[in-house]
This record gives sequence, C-alpha cells and structure tokens, in this order.
Amino acid sequence: MSTNPIPPMHLYSVPSDPQQAPRELPKRERPRTAWTADQLMAAHFPEPKWAVPGILAEGVNLLAGPPKVGKSWLSLGLALAVASGGHAFDSLPVEGGPVLYLALEDTPRRLQTRMGKMLGGQPAPAGLTLVTECPPFPQGGSDAIANWLDRNPHARLVAIDVFAKMRGQAPQGVSAYDADYLAVGHAKRIADHYGIAVVLVHHVRKAGSDDFLTEVSGTNGIAGAADATLVLKRARGQADGILHVTGRDVDEAEYALKFQAASGAWQMLDGPVTDHTIGDTRAAILRHVRAHPGARRKGIVAALPQLDAENVRRTCSRMAADGQLTKDGAGRYYPDTETRTEGTPGVSQLSDCPSPSPDLRKQVGQPESGLSHLSDSHPADEKPGEADRGA
Repeated sequence: MSTNPIPPMHLYSVPSDPQQAPRELPKRERPRTAWTADQLMAAHFPEPKWAVPGILAEGVNLLAGPPKVGKSWLSLGLALAVASGGHAFDSLPVEGGPVLYLALEDTPRRLQTRMGKMLGGQPAPAGLTLVTECPPFPQGGSDAIANWLDRNPHARLVAIDVFAKMRGQAPQGVSAYDADYLAVGHAKRIADHYGIAVVLVHHVRKAGSDDFLTEVSGTNGIAGAADATLVLKRARGQADGILHVTGRDVDEAEYALKFQAASGAWQMLDGPVTDHTIGDTRAAILRHVRAHPGARRKGIVAALPQLDAENVRRTCSRMAADGQLTKDGAGRYYPDTETRTEGTPGVSQLSDCPSPSPDLRKQVGQPESGLSHLSDSHPADEKPGEADRGA
C-alpha cells in the first residue's frame, strides 16, 4: 500500500503560476448600487464585453441541451476560438484573450484527442487553461476561479462543463427554486465582479416544450438567475442543431448549426433557420418569396423550373396555412418575417454591439442559392415522391 495518500481535491483545482511570486490580491472597488433618477440618467456605463459578438456577452450564459447533442464540442470550440482570437462557429471573428475551461467530466487524454481533431494540425493556444477537477463553488471553487482571473486580468471567457459538478449541495431549509437561484448566483457574482462571460453547460428536461426556456432542467430559478440562456436542440433537414438564444443583453434569436464530425466543429449555416429545417421544396419557395415579396404562385412556379409545378402550387398553399408564408387577398405571397428569425446574429438595442456582416459567414454554411440534398426527411404534408422530384 502506498504511503502517500491521494491529495485532497482542492489541490487539483485551478493551478497557480509557479513562476509568479506570492502577492496580495488586489482589492476591487465596491460597485455603486443606488442613484437618484437624474444621477442614473447622467451616468456613463461601459458597453458589455462580448466573448462572441451578438451571442455571448459578459455575465452568466447557460448553455443547455439534451445528452450527447454536442454541448461539450460546442463549448470547447468556443473556448479554442476565443483563446486563439479566431472564429466562433467557424464564421464569427472574436477578440482573443485568456480562457479558463473546466472540463469536469473529461480526462486529459479525451481532451487531447478532441482538441487534436479540432485544431487540425494548428498550434494549440497557450491562452487556454484546461482543468479536469475543481471543487464546487461553495467549497472553494469560486475562490479558485477568482484567483485565476486575478492572474489573468485580460481573460474573456470561463466555461464550466458541467454546471452540476460545481453547484454544490443545496442549503438546508430552502425551496428548490431558491436553491437553483443561489447555485447560479455563485457564477453570477464572478461574472459581474470581473466583467467576464461565464458559460455553464447544463441539461434539458426529457419532455419537450414549445418554449425552449422551460426545457432547462431544474426550476425556473436556473434560467431566471442567468443573464442569457442558450439551448442547443437537435434538428431535422440539413441542420444538425438549432441554437436558441435569449438574454438580457442579447436579442432572442435562433441559429442553424451543422456539426462537422471530421473536425469536431459546429458551423453556423447561412440564412434563416427555416431554410435548413424544412424540405427542399419549401426552402426553395421561401428563398424566392423572400427575394421577391408579393410574388404570385404562377411566378413562383416559373422561377423554380427544377421543381414539379403542381407540387409547388400545393406547397405554396400549405405554407400559407402553416404560417410560413403570408398570402394577401390578391393572391400575392410574402415571407412571414414577424415570426421567423433571420440567421444573422441579432444584437441587443441596449448594447449597440455591431452585428458581424453576413459576408463574414460566406466561407461556411449553406450558400444562398444552394439547396439541401442531405435531408431524408419529408414534411408531413408532402409525399416522398413529391419531395424527391423537388430536390
């Protein structure tokens, strides 16, 4: 039997820099929390800092999804992109800076394998610190993360995979809602104190819902305490996943993503989500009507000679009935823009953070003129034969 016992868990937490001499950590000024109305309107506040413009802002960002959907690949990809100053989702340029990634369900070997696939021969960024064990927030995890942030004042992102490993035990005598709210509160204090984006990887319920926020596992206290919630859901058609986003500093939006198994990367597909989650016939009609609002059915048929004419006529009517198109009394069709979210990253009017140009994403995803030939799924109101003719 070994005479050296296994060191306690706190020794496996966020490492310190052995080259740096011990020093007293700087004290931060307590932020002001009360104003008169005129003082508040006259005050100047810095704009939120973005880890990924339009999607990940400073604060607590809850990234939820079902098991094995690819949340860990997505969060590690974001960490690599930010640490190297590269492109998130292979398309959105991000400002580089130190990143702390807590991979609490992985081993060093698995992380090495994943990063090797994602880097594709490129050098690994030295600004990415990876940790596989850390105590829960209440048992020293908050201090460990804070110490790392003090040593890396220009850090831009902390990702925790998974949140359940860090939340700790609920205090006795509190409700489930309060316990969930307090658990996220540990991460929020860190995010607010250091002005940094913190991503908490979490799970969703087994039961689906029309409102993606209600799918987050646990009580509403988890999503309520977070500054933003991102839910990654499986999709059909060309897209492998849909990323639903909402928050205090980001506009509610959804993005079609495709997982590249060879590189382990989630790529953002070009154009609205509906272009990648419906059959090819509907996608072609949507694109034409979006480019030519007010088009009549005869003109749509003429503009899509590669599709079966009768199938196009029937599908136009069905899309209007389904709310995917709007049809006026004169028989003209319009895109239903009020309920369909565009694929370009939305930006909160509160932050005025500039949206990345669609041109930045031309290098990846679905070209605007192309149609998916990857989907074997057919809408319920189209027969397989019709969809095959329309592909």
